[in-house]
Amino acid sequence: QVQLVESGGGLVQPGGSLRLSCTSSRSIFSMYVMGWYRQAPGKERELVATISRYFTTNYVDSVKGRFTISRDNAKKTVYLQMNSLKPEDTAVYYCNEAGDYWGKGTLVTVSS
Repeated sequence: QVQLVESGGGLVQPGGSLRLSCTSSRSIFSMYVMGWYRQAPGKERELVATISRYFTTNYVDSVKGRFTISRDNAKKTVYLQMNSLKPEDTAVYYCNEAGDYWGKGTLVTVSS
């Protein structure tokens, strides 16, 4: 059973930054696509960003130019650097591995 542990969420003011981390227990982490999703109150879960085994990245339009996904295969960790945060970025952020495994989520609140 693969375990994903997220960290880095919290309360930040509009315009601020946060970096989320997600560490996997899978030994062959480098083989799989990793993704960050988010779910805002009353809304469906949406894809935020993905990074392939070849380090190809994709982003939802609403975060392009503000968020950066990266991975460190030696640490079996994927990151989401979030800059210029907006109140509408408020959500629980979930890490996903290979489309199959989910972390428990970390809450990001953007508010003054």
